[in-house]
Amino acid sequence: MEKLNYFSNQYMIRSKLPNVGTSIFAVMTEMANKHNALNLSQGFPDFNPPKKLIELVTKNMRAGFNQYAPMPGVMKLREQIAVKTEALYGYAYNPETEITITSGATEAIFTSITAFIQEGDEVIIFEPAYDSYAPVIKANGGSPVYVAVKLPEYKIDWDEVNKMVNARTRMIIINTPHNPSGSVLSPEGMEKLSKLVSGTKIMILADEVYEHIVFDGLEHQSIVKYKELVERSIVISSFGKTYHATGWKMGYCLAPENITKEIRKIHQFNVFAVNTPIQYAIADFLDDKNAYLQLGNFYQNLRDEFLKLLEGTKFKFTPSKGTYFQLLDYSDISDEKDTDFAARLIKEFGIASVPVSAFYHDAFDAKVLRFCFAKSSDTLKKAAELLHKVSNSMGA
Repeated sequence: MEKLNYFSNQYMIRSKLPNVGTSIFAVMTEMANKHNALNLSQGFPDFNPPKKLIELVTKNMRAGFNQYAPMPGVMKLREQIAVKTEALYGYAYNPETEITITSGATEAIFTSITAFIQEGDEVIIFEPAYDSYAPVIKANGGSPVYVAVKLPEYKIDWDEVNKMVNARTRMIIINTPHNPSGSVLSPEGMEKLSKLVSGTKIMILADEVYEHIVFDGLEHQSIVKYKELVERSIVISSFGKTYHATGWKMGYCLAPENITKEIRKIHQFNVFAVNTPIQYAIADFLDDKNAYLQLGNFYQNLRDEFLKLLEGTKFKFTPSKGTYFQLLDYSDISDEKDTDFAARLIKEFGIASVPVSAFYHDAFDAKVLRFCFAKSSDTLKKAAELLHKVSNSMGA
């Protein structure tokens, strides 16, 4: 009888995520590189972090901070985060037991979901949704429960959410400011969330990586500002987004001690600890409050510049309220699927975006593409020129 070689054929493989492929961000960036297209798809700036911050990294490397950091993170950095968070949102986290430094926000999301979601648990996520939530839920035996926000405002219908809650609901994931739509949660929305989970055992995972990038006089509604939510919530933020350093993969996680304890159990066996000299550098740099307090104005100027450059095209849009992403509706230009239209923009016009259907589990297509405007003025001008060509050559 022939023996099966379990190490060289399909019998070895039992995928936890059989229907999950490569992230849309990687796909679009690879296509952009292949066709030498201007890349406004993946969410990263085309300019450097602050010069002083880079110098501080070098300084701390030379000072000898090059070995493992403590598992929860460098204490000086956790203390600085505690001070910053209390000043901004009025709640004091204990840096010893309630703040954990992570290898980017994505690791914090993975670790937090893994720490609490088990077989049979349900997690409510709002679509369009950042693409890491659902796969991690599934990998841990949970079931994503998808709630589509209401277009064109990308607003959550909390009455609909309430109908989705049941005895299996373990967690609700919110993302504000929201990727990909650029919408932000209002104080009224946060109050409705608070009322919805009151008296339940439902946890909140708050993805707040764009907390400092809010426009037009709006205020970021952090979970931290709502004391009735804090005791059940995990709040995640990103230094990479704040300091134009996405490649450094530096984030952090805020949660009450009993929740943090479970998160750290997973974190220690995932990455254990993250980049030591960068932690020390950011701890020093956090004294410069303007570096994050002026971030909204900085990106609002880029948003306004980008949208002004698009005047005269057939693209339709509502100005983004936060993040560094802008959605453009191309329904007056083409009736193609957004994935096909995005591919054509790369191949024929040399500009890359992200089709928003990739943020829906059922590939819902509203004829909308996401563009990243965290770019230099020169890049935005080139992008606008290409989009004018698209509008002029393809529009009816």
